[in-house]
Amino acid sequence: MTIISDFLSRVESIYQTGKATEHSYRPALAELFASLAEDVSALNEPQRVACGAPDFLVQQGDIIIGHIEAKDLPVGLRGMKDANKNQQDRYRKALPNLIYTNCLDWDFYRDGELYTSISIADLLMGLRPKPDQFDALENLLQDFVAQRPQTITSPKDLAERMAGKAVLIKDVLGNALREDADQETDLTGQYSAFKEHLIHDITIDDFADIYAETIAYGMFAARLHDTTLDTFSRQEALELLPKSNPFLRSLFGFIAGQDLDDRIAWVIDDLARVFGAANVAEIMEGFGK
Repeated sequence: MTIISDFLSRVESIYQTGKATEHSYRPALAELFASLAEDVSALNEPQRVACGAPDFLVQQGDIIIGHIEAKDLPVGLRGMKDANKNQQDRYRKALPNLIYTNCLDWDFYRDGELYTSISIADLLMGLRPKPDQFDALENLLQDFVAQRPQTITSPKDLAERMAGKAVLIKDVLGNALREDADQETDLTGQYSAFKEHLIHDITIDDFADIYAETIAYGMFAARLHDTTLDTFSRQEALELLPKSNPFLRSLFGFIAGQDLDDRIAWVIDDLARVFGAANVAEIMEGFGK
């Protein structure tokens, strides 16, 4: 048996219980990706997912490879509407190596574009496998986990990636604040302080928007002054920000900390990886020419 046939057998066993939900298939997906290559793992963090993160973050060792959004078996991957459509649009703009799957159908996105699809079974009065597609899916998954961040060389590419990440940060932060509405947390404390001292009637969504744009700008400013191009992180950004901007330094003093809420840390780290793939000073030299 191949790893795909093993995976589908497990999916079918779960489906036949008659009690399966979307979450029931996640262990099978995690096991599938772990079987692809050494040190590959698909991590599912429920707290992150509740605040707008994709279902799985795929990594090999410490290297982030891509993301997976998993739907229930009966859910079609095309023609999504309302919240699902908005979510998909955000993910496509922010996540360059992305899979959407319901375990049977698989859509592969790269840099926001659907580049291939495959189906390994139909759901018609039970599961009807397509064994002739098993090897093709395994090859696509091997290609997925082989991807690595690409160097960003154009202002347009950098701007689009920054914008995509900023939208995702806004979404995740807004969800986290709503989830913590009745609690005293670092995030709600920042929101309350902003309302008290700056804009008294600011909404959660507007605050999250300002917060996300400020982080994106701060990362940009920090990377612009970075002379160690091989590394970049939110912690390094704090060290690089000019002391002439105390507001930015204060904000980054918070997001650079070890105690940053894990629900938003992942997407800010994702933004840092975008800048880590770009020589911002060199890109800006050619801007407008």
